[in-house]
Amino acid sequence: QVQLVESGGGLVQAGDSLRLSCAASGGTFSYYAMGWFRQAPGKEREFVAAIKWSRGSTYYADSVKGRFTISRDNTKNTVYLQMNSLQPEDTGVYYCAATRGDSLRTRYGYNYWGQGTQVTVSS
Repeated sequence: QVQLVESGGGLVQAGDSLRLSCAASGGTFSYYAMGWFRQAPGKEREFVAAIKWSRGSTYYADSVKGRFTISRDNTKNTVYLQMNSLQPEDTGVYYCAATRGDSLRTRYGYNYWGQGTQVTVSS
């Protein structure tokens, strides 16, 4: 059973940066793509970024492109989300997810989820 544990959320001001981490265990992660999603109160969970393990190909939502960077450390089975120039609209619970499929931009393409970490950006 794959387990994902996120960390690094917090309360910051607009323009600040945060780095989220997602530690994975219980699987062979060279076979998995990893994604970050977020969910604001009253809204659907939305795609933020994803990374394939095999070649490190990355994918981003238009709303975060140029501000957020997803990366991974294969030796630590950990995925990171570096978030710069944070804005109040980035507020939400951020979830890490894992999949062996190719549908990386939809939450329905992922099999495993972490518990989430709260990110709050004040104006």
